Amino acid sequence: MKVNKLNSIILLGLIAIIGILAAQLLWTKEAFTLEQKKLSQKTHIALLEVAKKLYQGSSNELPVQNPVQKIANDYYVVNVENDFEPDVLEYYLKTEFKKINITTDFEFAMYNCQSDEMVYGKQIALSDKENSKQAAYFPKQKNLVYYFAVRFPNETSYLVSSMRFWLVLSLALILILLIYVYSIFTLLQQKKYSELQRDFVNNMTHEFKTPLSSILIASKYLIDQKLIKDNKKLHTYTDIIIQQSTKLNSHVEKFLSIAKNDHTPLALQLEHIFVVAVIEETIANIRLKYPETTLTIESDSSRYEIETDAFHFTNLVYNLLDNAVKYCVDKPEIIIRIAAVNKFLKIEFIDNGIGISPQYISYIFDKFYQVKNEKSNEVNGFGLGLYYVKEICTIQNWKISARNNATKGITITLSIPYKNEKK
Repeated sequence: MKVNKLNSIILLGLIAIIGILAAQLLWTKEAFTLEQKKLSQKTHIALLEVAKKLYQGSSNELPVQNPVQKIANDYYVVNVENDFEPDVLEYYLKTEFKKINITTDFEFAMYNCQSDEMVYGKQIALSDKENSKQAAYFPKQKNLVYYFAVRFPNETSYLVSSMRFWLVLSLALILILLIYVYSIFTLLQQKKYSELQRDFVNNMTHEFKTPLSSILIASKYLIDQKLIKDNKKLHTYTDIIIQQSTKLNSHVEKFLSIAKNDHTPLALQLEHIFVVAVIEETIANIRLKYPETTLTIESDSSRYEIETDAFHFTNLVYNLLDNAVKYCVDKPEIIIRIAAVNKFLKIEFIDNGIGISPQYISYIFDKFYQVKNEKSNEVNGFGLGLYYVKEICTIQNWKISARNNATKGITITLSIPYKNEKK
């Protein structure tokens, strides 16, 4: 994926989440305003009922004009134009508030004509929370004689507690936004480190190739000289230099191939090949390298045909056979079993090697992974062979698995989608 495209996707995702969060906060604000209006309406109804009851048993009639006035969000004044007792007022307030389901604490005060000031009543606790008992200030209202005032000191916290769902949802969205930002930051950091690692590997391997090529050319020229041919010991040493240089050059090529595949997808040149024929050709090459190895093909047909890249399939088979030989302490014996099972062509590579501990067998296809065992010090490699095999299988949607045999060694199985009839 190109950097600009990745940055665009990240930016669009961030804008989308911020937009959702902004909308959620606006909805939460609207919900708070709605809850505030509902509380105000319920308070008006309750206080109007209190005023009506204070008029009961008296000769005065309730004024036509609404006696309830909202002075502030948490402060109400009720004009009753009738004398009343504080205990009666308290009883009516508690009764009506509970009836209409107002459960927050409130304070009330009454106007005293003689002192011309508001006389604080007391705080009434309708909730289960304990609050500090502090006398609130009740300002005097002009042109009113018989009236009382009610204040809700915990109105904001009461409204917030009634909006738990909205608040939890908003916090969840904020948490998602933070996780998204952290994930993107981590992704970009990992991408940066991956690019640095790839550049380092590419530069390192390219730097190796030039001196290696020079060593191989010089060694091959040297081994053909009469002085070297006549001296058995010098000829052996020169041959060792060529073999080890060739092996190191092979590792460098593998590094370059893997680094290239990480940067751009591996392009396969697909063609129809006969599986048995390719494996027989690969076995011939393995026997040149390991003459003592016994390799057997078990197949009920020599005409199994698949569509794949012949070069990479050959490398795949060679890597599996080479690994099987290298990790064997006895005389290597390898069986390649081929059979069509359901809709798959199964190719099993069964060896008599040292096997792999069950806790490590799932990691053998990971890049740079090498199992620590009795052959680790003898086998030279970088843990890229089986990773390469896995990559070739993944690109073609093949399945590959490994399991320990009942006696010794392991079995690696390729499962290739197969539609053709056996010939």
